[in-house]
Amino acid sequence: MTDSVPTLSFRDVGSDAFARAIGDAYGRYGFVIVTDHGIPQPLIDRFLDLYRRFFALPTAAKQAYRIPGGGGARGYTPFGIETAKGATHHDLKEFWHVGRELAAGHPHRQYMRDNIWVDELPGFRECSLEMFEAFDATGRSLLRAIARSLSLPDDFFEDKVEQGNSVLRVIHYPPVPPQPTASVRAGAHEDINVITLLLGADEPGLQVLTRQGEWLAVNPAPGAMVVNVGDMLQRLTNGVLRSTTHRVVNPARERASHARFSMPYFLHFNPDFVIDALPSCVGPDRPRQWPPIMAEDYLHERLLEIKLK
Repeated sequence: MTDSVPTLSFRDVGSDAFARAIGDAYGRYGFVIVTDHGIPQPLIDRFLDLYRRFFALPTAAKQAYRIPGGGGARGYTPFGIETAKGATHHDLKEFWHVGRELAAGHPHRQYMRDNIWVDELPGFRECSLEMFEAFDATGRSLLRAIARSLSLPDDFFEDKVEQGNSVLRVIHYPPVPPQPTASVRAGAHEDINVITLLLGADEPGLQVLTRQGEWLAVNPAPGAMVVNVGDMLQRLTNGVLRSTTHRVVNPARERASHARFSMPYFLHFNPDFVIDALPSCVGPDRPRQWPPIMAEDYLHERLLEIKLK
């Protein structure tokens, strides 16, 4: 199979050619690979080192950072919880969530929990927030290109995501046991949010389901970022931009003893933003597919489906 997800350079993010290319890629695959994204490698290395140390802690120590009833929105979520929609077996992963920091009295605090931090790991809070902000800035730049691809003003998304309920997730996929298992590292699913920015996909396993019903491996160059459309953006564009089913399969036998770490940043709309199809994406040949819904309500609905709530 010679088909592949397109690769674009972030250095061209302000160009019309980049906007056309990302729009075409999202209409066909829902995915694109982005090189030269500008998040410094020393920051990525420092960040991952902190989380490797956290995930290496004893289970009881990690459980102390799980928030009961929190739906996994912040802090630690252990193995055996997240399950792809419609799946009967849970994913083979544990993860940590960092969210947006809000000032006291901010109206969106009713939707967003406070972050929690691992005090015994020096620099944990500062490094996590630095990485969150780096992802957020990159995502907002990409949204400017996506807006242009839809013939919208460059800043169309800015006031719709500037206080979004975005989440930086750090995932630990442990070595896979030698005996066969019905579970996979991440079952087939679509993302809930606007766009997802992913670092760490250079370890094999990520696959995208094509329009032809075939699983296509996504193999970025080391250090490159994978960026895909989420269901919220698909709803906003009435399906013009595709939220594509994807999964992380278990490794080949020669890689089974290797852990996999990845860092997806789930960029979200502001909680009170109403997701409704853009008028330019609705017409006689493209009827409205979904009713309007507030972003927070849609997020809650989907978290229930994947057993995080």
